[in-house]
Amino acid sequence: MSSLLEISPEKLARLIGTRKCPALIDVRIDEDFDADPRLIPGSTRRDYRNVQEWIARLDSDSAVVICHRGKKLSYGVAAWLRHYGIAADVLEGGFEAWTESGFPAVPASAIPERDANGRTVWVTRARPKIDRIACPWLIRRFVDPQAVFLFVSPSEVEVVGDRFAATPFDIDAPIRWSHRGELCTFDVMVEEFGLSTDPLLRLATIVRSADTSRLDLSPQAHGLLAASLGLSRMYADDLEQLEAGMLLYDAFYRWCRDATDETHNWPSPKKDS
Repeated sequence: MSSLLEISPEKLARLIGTRKCPALIDVRIDEDFDADPRLIPGSTRRDYRNVQEWIARLDSDSAVVICHRGKKLSYGVAAWLRHYGIAADVLEGGFEAWTESGFPAVPASAIPERDANGRTVWVTRARPKIDRIACPWLIRRFVDPQAVFLFVSPSEVEVVGDRFAATPFDIDAPIRWSHRGELCTFDVMVEEFGLSTDPLLRLATIVRSADTSRLDLSPQAHGLLAASLGLSRMYADDLEQLEAGMLLYDAFYRWCRDATDETHNWPSPKKDS
């Protein structure tokens, strides 16, 4: 049972992937991290010795601190965060308890190098529809909440990637983050980031079905396709469309996770008098 100022792995797992997820800060020492170089989805590694330096850049009013076993390092960092007015809890049992519970972890080797501000930077084709909204949603919710996305002309994606140290995705080129056979880019990211949970695999089927015009794969794909095309006509600015699309995928993810068995009938059946 979690004590005061602790959060259980089970409770944290319910928050990850949602808009209400706190900032997740991994303060494991190098020796512990090197023994298992993976991260809890959405978490960022920070040096506990420099907490007063990076705390000013923390864009969140709440946080969960993660160390190897949930002891002195995470408690000390959490205390500093609270000193600066940030509500901070410690992950009960630390990273070790998370993995022992069978929850997913993201290989650090799959995450692109971060910029000077600690953000991953991605670039893709302008005028997104489905995959190019779904992938940023996945990255921001499960890999890097501060990720930056650049939308440029298709012919300029790789050049911009080279010049601005941005990672290209979802383009017609032999790169890591794009379609593979029958899989769309979202499928590839779910797999490569170690996020193959039942809800995300269910969502990946819906995205693939809508993105590849194989609507027979999932009945929900019809709705995703319609909503995505509608958003693309509502917004001329790709970044505004992305922000609107984040809410759309939040809703689809919560349906995949929590509501697949729920039905809705109207009007309600009349009760016998």
